[in-house]
Amino acid sequence: MPLDLARQLREGTRKAHTMAENTGFVSCFLKGVVDKTSYRLLIADLYFVYSAMEEEIRRLSDLGNTIISSIDFPELSRTKALEQDLIFFFGSQWSEVVKPTISAQEYVERIHYLAKESPELLIGHHYTRYIGDLSGGQILKTIAKKALNLSENGGLSFYNFDLINDEKEFKQQYSQTLNSLKIDQPMVESIVEEANNAFKYNMNIFQELEGNLIAAIGKVVFRLLTNRKRPGSTEDKT
Repeated sequence: MPLDLARQLREGTRKAHTMAENTGFVSCFLKGVVDKTSYRLLIADLYFVYSAMEEEIRRLSDLGNTIISSIDFPELSRTKALEQDLIFFFGSQWSEVVKPTISAQEYVERIHYLAKESPELLIGHHYTRYIGDLSGGQILKTIAKKALNLSENGGLSFYNFDLINDEKEFKQQYSQTLNSLKIDQPMVESIVEEANNAFKYNMNIFQELEGNLIAAIGKVVFRLLTNRKRPGSTEDKT
């Protein structure tokens, strides 16, 4: 009897998904409050997370892990796209100045640990990140483009899945792949649990970035307050 891993992942992570969307950073993002410094740090963190995940998935596929090789979709690869965005935001020497935040480094370490100790659990992270970005990517792209005044060709490569022509069709294929994996119910439950852990690691990144966003908002408020017309000033009130 099919275990329907795709459905169990979707239903088993619903609460974590809602919690992630309700973090201060994501809530502000969805409302169009996006600070360039915080955003480019997010792109940097995602680069380290995705490069670790893709490195391990390719390595395990080359070693003959048939379960992991089943989800090794080249259409989903994000590392090169993130490198383009890092060049846009930090310049051609980005690798010399960009470092992961503490939360991102912990996430990367978790990915490498699972790849060695229990590779199948990487499916939980793969599902959480890639399908999440594919599903909500265009919405976030539109918000970031407007909020940061970006052009179509600058700083938005992460959201472009150029090798996927039909998002709905691809997600159906992805679900079918998950449901065809030769795993038992205890492993399914472990994968769902790890997917919830993936949300926690992502929320930790968001919460660490909130400090930068709050500071940026504070500066804007301070400028608004101090820019009011003072006695003897010719400045207009804001």
